[in-house]
Amino acid sequence: MGKRKDIDLPSRSASTQEERENMIINEAYDEAERRILAGTATSQLLTHFLKMGSERERTEREILRSKNELMRAQTEAVRANKRDEKTYGEVIAYMKRYAGQSSDEEEEEYYDN
Repeated sequence: MGKRKDIDLPSRSASTQEERENMIINEAYDEAERRILAGTATSQLLTHFLKMGSERERTEREILRSKNELMRAQTEAVRANKRDEKTYGEVIAYMKRYAGQSSDEEEEEYYDN
């Protein structure tokens, strides 16, 4: 294993787990860039970045983004549908009351008393 060296931690600490992960990822990318520019990068490091820049990888990332967007849209559509069903039910109940009809629950309460 390589020598362990003192590390300068960022002056600001992360307030969330996601922010912490992003800070660490940024540091890893910076270190990878330093190694590539210094000519000390391993073949695995170079291969990783070559794959990340390939057309196939870009296409796969775009597909994942599209799938995520589709799932969000479908989720919102389901929520909107539930709101619509509730609203339609309320409108029908109001229309029945306006027309002089009572709902089944109101009729049951009337006959129970």
